[in-house]
Amino acid sequence: MAAAQADGAPPRQSPRRTGGVHERYGLTRVVNARGTYTPLGVSRSAESVAAAAAEALGEFFVMAELQDVAGRTVAAATGAEAATVVHCTSSALTLSVAASMTGDSVERVAALPDTTGMPTRVVLPAGHTVDYGHPLLQDIRLAGAVPVPTGTEAGCTVADLEEELARPGTACLLLVSSRLVRGADIPLAEAVAAAHRHGVPAVVDGAAQDLRIAELLGTGADLVLVSGQKYLGAPTAGLVIGRAGMVRAVRAQEKGIGRAMKASKEAVCGVLAAVRARQETDLRAWRREQEEKVARFTARAGALPGVDAVAVPDPTGLPFPRARLRFDPAVSGVDAAAAAASLRAGSPPIWLMDDARDRRELTLELVPLTDEEIDVIVDRLGAVVAAGRAPHTGPADGS
Repeated sequence: MAAAQADGAPPRQSPRRTGGVHERYGLTRVVNARGTYTPLGVSRSAESVAAAAAEALGEFFVMAELQDVAGRTVAAATGAEAATVVHCTSSALTLSVAASMTGDSVERVAALPDTTGMPTRVVLPAGHTVDYGHPLLQDIRLAGAVPVPTGTEAGCTVADLEEELARPGTACLLLVSSRLVRGADIPLAEAVAAAHRHGVPAVVDGAAQDLRIAELLGTGADLVLVSGQKYLGAPTAGLVIGRAGMVRAVRAQEKGIGRAMKASKEAVCGVLAAVRARQETDLRAWRREQEEKVARFTARAGALPGVDAVAVPDPTGLPFPRARLRFDPAVSGVDAAAAAASLRAGSPPIWLMDDARDRRELTLELVPLTDEEIDVIVDRLGAVVAAGRAPHTGPADGS
């Protein structure tokens, strides 16, 4: 958020408690080094955020008033014209596409998903058709729109986009800012400018990019969509931020398909508390903490035989490093895939980013983890390597 870009950060995490909901319901405790991953519950909220959500559960509100307050608060924090809160980023995408087709027309809002007489083409680079656990293209289709992937998996040029944007019936340009995009990078600001040359609004899906909102708004995008529950640490929510007319059209969907995608009172109050917590946090100090945390981990993990551990930047420009492990199976006795499987099979299961394991690499995000949890990872990693090497003890050349 604009002020938060200089002074805000994800919430500090409370120490892990023993007992509680896991034991009550027989649930598996996990060590989440995979990042803000929805199947693992996404993130941890600060106590102030949890308290705000709990307080809201015991109160009544005029929800339109609460949304107005949230919109003004998020807009002021980000420097945008307007903002609103919806159920999640996936719904934010569907509702933003719907808004680009209906505007704030009551009749059109009520008609969806019947799009008769409306522009329905949603142009996006082919490499931006990501899968977050479900296909992003489905979010587009839920509004009744037609996705138009452009270019190839290897890349999409601004010229490729312009050719499709010029066609009749184009509702909007959709761009994705995520480590999951494929192919050569496309300059977002140039793509947005191309859309505007053809009178088409541009939407940027930056689900995990709440620490880069100012930068994404700086592309000129009409709407930027981010998650409330990822690094912001709010309850499940999607933030729609941008131009007043487009935000108004998103809110108009509350009388249509957006009814099924509305934000709850506790989510909206949690977002307000999370924004306040972000603004009260010093990002520079927080970033130093993350760098030091990764440095300590990589020093310990890199001391294991056959394991090379280094800090790597976030590929999308988020302001913290991750830890990358590379395995030399001839020395470590285990490759990346086997190490990932062993860590996940243990107790507690340790989840990490293993999408590059075919390149003998594993990546860990340590942002939400306590020192105790990082100790568990190092100890378990050491045990995996020791077990892998056990049958091969002998001269260093393996003879």
